Amino acid sequence: MDNRLFFPATQRNRDCIGDVLSRIIKNGSILEIGSGSGEHGVFFQKRFPEIIWQTSDPDLLNRKSIISWIEYEELSSEMPPPLELDVEKVPWLLPKQLVNSLECIVSINMIHVAKWNCTVELFKGAGQLLKKGRFLILYGPFKICNKHISKSNYFFDNSIRAKNDLWGIRNIEEVSKEAKKNSFCQKNIIRMPANNFSIIYKKVSG
Repeated sequence: MDNRLFFPATQRNRDCIGDVLSRIIKNGSILEIGSGSGEHGVFFQKRFPEIIWQTSDPDLLNRKSIISWIEYEELSSEMPPPLELDVEKVPWLLPKQLVNSLECIVSINMIHVAKWNCTVELFKGAGQLLKKGRFLILYGPFKICNKHISKSNYFFDNSIRAKNDLWGIRNIEEVSKEAKKNSFCQKNIIRMPANNFSIIYKKVSG
């Protein structure tokens, strides 16, 4: 059964996100938090065949979509099935092989459509899993000094808050404060198309 979901933003941003990832990832395993439809996952697995891209999502429909995408792209022998992972349910239950080979955690367009505690738990979980020198990469819209960088982001922020008042575009400064609490330093902020950012955090101890 074809359960594939299609998220238009994936087609627009996957190449530029891939270019950022190419600076960081060389081998080992990548854990994607909040993989959604799975379109990013299969694209990056094909672009970076030397790594293992591990998707995850708490939503059953999304996980079914990811499985369908893996089958559609004929990646079943290279790419593991998605994990049922909710960042707030700690500790994260992950396969030992993934934990031992984990080089990077990636989260794309997630923290603004989740309550703030999900960001807190994302950094806690990543801080416990990642070894010194490994990376956590976030992609999405952010505010700087509590100010939107564009009118479109302002209207987008209002629209998602209207759906759920616990959602919203986050301040980079507040996100990086959580990173620091969990032994990450902000390595780089990269301005991306469509008023988004890629933020690269590096584990500096532990």
